[in-house]
Amino acid sequence: MKRRIKHVTVLGSGIMGSGIAAHFANIGVQVSLLDIVPFELNEAEHKKGLTKDDKAVRNRIASENFEKLKKASPALLYSPKFAERIKVGNFDDDLAKIKDTDWIIEVVVERLDIKKSVYEKIEQFRKPGTLVSSNTSGIPINMLVEGRSDDFKHYFAGTHFFNPVRYLPLLEIIPTTDTSPEIIDFYMNYGAKFLGKTTVLAKDTPAFIANRIGVFSMMDLLHNVQKLGLNVSDVDKLTGPVIGRPKSATFRTADVVGLDTLVMVANGVRNSGAEANDFNNVFALPDYIQKMVDNKWLGSKTEQGFYKKVKGADGKSEIHGLNLDTLEYELQGKSSFPTLELTKNIDKPIDRFKVLIGGKDKAGELYRKSLGALFAYVSHKVPEISDEVYKIDDAMRAGFGWENGPFEIWDAVGVQRGIELAKEAGYEVSDWVKNVESFYKVNEDGQSIYVDKNSGEYNKIPGQDAFIILDNIRKNKTLWSNSGSSIEDLGDGIINFEIRSKMNSLGGEVLDGLNRAIDLAEKEYDGLVIGNQGTNFSVGANLAMILMMAIEQDWDDLNMAIAYFQKSMMRVRYSSIPVVVAPHGMTLGGGCEMTMHADRVVAAAETYIGLVETGVGVIPGGGGTKEFALRTSREFHSDDVKNNRLREAFMNIAMGKVATSAYEAYDMGILEKGKDIVVVDKKRQIAEAKKVAKLLAEQGYTQPIEQTVKVLGKDALGMFYVGTDQMLTGNFISEHDKKIADKLANVLVGGNLSEPTVVTEQYLLNLERETFLQLCGERKTLERIQFMLQKGKPLRN
Repeated sequence: MKRRIKHVTVLGSGIMGSGIAAHFANIGVQVSLLDIVPFELNEAEHKKGLTKDDKAVRNRIASENFEKLKKASPALLYSPKFAERIKVGNFDDDLAKIKDTDWIIEVVVERLDIKKSVYEKIEQFRKPGTLVSSNTSGIPINMLVEGRSDDFKHYFAGTHFFNPVRYLPLLEIIPTTDTSPEIIDFYMNYGAKFLGKTTVLAKDTPAFIANRIGVFSMMDLLHNVQKLGLNVSDVDKLTGPVIGRPKSATFRTADVVGLDTLVMVANGVRNSGAEANDFNNVFALPDYIQKMVDNKWLGSKTEQGFYKKVKGADGKSEIHGLNLDTLEYELQGKSSFPTLELTKNIDKPIDRFKVLIGGKDKAGELYRKSLGALFAYVSHKVPEISDEVYKIDDAMRAGFGWENGPFEIWDAVGVQRGIELAKEAGYEVSDWVKNVESFYKVNEDGQSIYVDKNSGEYNKIPGQDAFIILDNIRKNKTLWSNSGSSIEDLGDGIINFEIRSKMNSLGGEVLDGLNRAIDLAEKEYDGLVIGNQGTNFSVGANLAMILMMAIEQDWDDLNMAIAYFQKSMMRVRYSSIPVVVAPHGMTLGGGCEMTMHADRVVAAAETYIGLVETGVGVIPGGGGTKEFALRTSREFHSDDVKNNRLREAFMNIAMGKVATSAYEAYDMGILEKGKDIVVVDKKRQIAEAKKVAKLLAEQGYTQPIEQTVKVLGKDALGMFYVGTDQMLTGNFISEHDKKIADKLANVLVGGNLSEPTVVTEQYLLNLERETFLQLCGERKTLERIQFMLQKGKPLRN
């Protein structure tokens, strides 16, 4: 029988409970968010004359956390309106309603006795066959169900989400010995397909998978930092993006998570008796950690941990790091490590490790010690915490934001070299590793295979049929490539155009590749996908090229370059084959324009998209301004609608607004409802885009006819000029900002026309390009572009 999840009840409204509730609301599920009834009235309730019987009092804890959820930054909801899907309540008044829910998720305080008491209440009202799960991060799952009914046990498992739930994709599924196999499969499949999670089946071992490995790695660093004479900012510099880890690296991550949480997990593992002595010692707390805990220096929640914000001599705020020897906060200068300099021209973090472990300075020593310990540790965790190496790597990528898991890194430095590093760090790897050639390979079908610990044979990583991995197929399926792009055959008559330039910026080599891809698809294939699997889809135009041409006043070449970009976007719209664009991550400027010209869009839910060109003093010049004029003209039913739609489009572009999710992009008019689709699981995006392109081709795709656009001319232009004058008078914008906004308005209304007029798209493109060139000649525009390039920032406001 198909199990449908229409309603979920989350018990516990704290940070994790609220995050889980928000993410179910994100995918369209109705949620009840419940918490305890307060023991006493607060001061505000006393003043209002409320009593303990008032609903506002009884729901206060859940209501207050719900308000925090709605205001969270970064946002927990894909769209603010999704908050309507969540209703708050309390355990005493509303628990009986769980008889009508499909899934009960317990997220109460991490105490076994309290969780068990909650389960007793659940059993009073729960309908047989209803799913029940716990978000515990450390309590053994089998202990949770002691004394429960057989039906409760069959449908129960640990479902360990990671915070923030929307942004960290790991979901560990931990069954008990009594969990039904069919229910395990359901949790695994639902987490992946509907919640967009990397679902990892974990064993009921201390801290499960990700926290077990992640906390070991962090504790090992905490022990080594003093031995190597490094400070906290040194370690964060060495253990952040340079090795494919989050910017928060080690100590900032500890501050964000909370030192109390780190200590709880470390102590839990150490006291469990699960570790051998050499590893168990790593989980022991260094003296300075214990002193920090005693002092309540727990990180962000106490406003000081490894870092603290203090007032400098000039009265401005400074971030000081903790001196681990003196336990005093001090301004820590920028350190220089020769080893890092050697990796500056290596783009991928995975390719840097071979160089990093060869460093002759403290950085090289840190990498050798920490990687050696990590390799030894994970070798002994198979099969204790996982039977397969890929589950450990999946968990670390998805739960801790590592770009590469430990076994992938081990492959990158070489298995034998990794064994040597472990010995140098004072550890022995598990015997099963010693005869392994590599932990991963790619088979002839372009699928990832992993080594089996017991047999030494290679098995296919399951679930790959649902997605396409471009890294795996590129070797055998590339049809053409240049320095900034490539074309791959996805099979079934569909090809993929992949942007591969630095930060996936759009320059001449990318546009050449795009036109070649469209030519090839029109001659020999049925459809084209434009997609990549980098961190971001595209950060926009190649600013360095624009700056060079503008400084040299090479207006003819710049005009031709912009015209070429516009023509390429129009080919995306008006080719003889269906073109499906698959944006994700930052999709800014030209990346947004490319998306808006697609026949269909298959967007990842986590797509941050917008036309941001005003941030560097120009307007969208690749058809973005034209496209908003076209889309708004379709809704010109009355004067109010005309003005409102134009104002919305104008403000989105003029303010450089970026959608914080694909769903918000619908509201901004960048994605079109009923036409474009959103996928929550980014790994499935290319495969889904291929399906859409294939379906369009099979339905008999016909090349569209270029459209005409009704523009409003002088009447609407006057409205915008009045608005920008008021903004300037109120000191909300500068003279240069007003100039940009006025020129943007001029294009949106079709120029200085005396009355509403129907024009061609090319008319608007010409006007757009002319305006772009005019603004490129402004000194302030050149200064802004230079500033963005110096800061290494993408084209955004």
